[in-house]
Amino acid sequence: QVQLVESGGGLVQAGGSLRLSCAASGRTFSSSAMGWFRQAPGKEREFVARIDWSGRSTYYVDSVKGRFTISRDNAKNTVYLQMNSLKPEDTAVYYCAVDPTGIRRGVLPSSYDYWGQGTQVTVSS
Repeated sequence: QVQLVESGGGLVQAGGSLRLSCAASGRTFSSSAMGWFRQAPGKEREFVARIDWSGRSTYYVDSVKGRFTISRDNAKNTVYLQMNSLKPEDTAVYYCAVDPTGIRRGVLPSSYDYWGQGTQVTVSS
């Protein structure tokens, strides 16, 4: 069993920055791929970013490329999402998730077995 706890959300003005953290418990963290998703009111959960177990391979949804950076510290069992140049359309609840296999198609929510409770990010214009 893996438990995930996100933190770092909040209210920020457009153009500002936030760093989300996701602390994981469980022995599978260092061998798992990790993802960030977001869900705005009335919308489906959307893939944001993914990082492989080593941290060497990452990819992003086009709308955040060049603005967001996903990283991980396996010694701390933590994955991060650095968000810069935030826009009002980035407003959503952000979730981290674990793919213990590391080999699934990472843009689908169904590829992930464990989810955090979410953290709210609100970007004002």
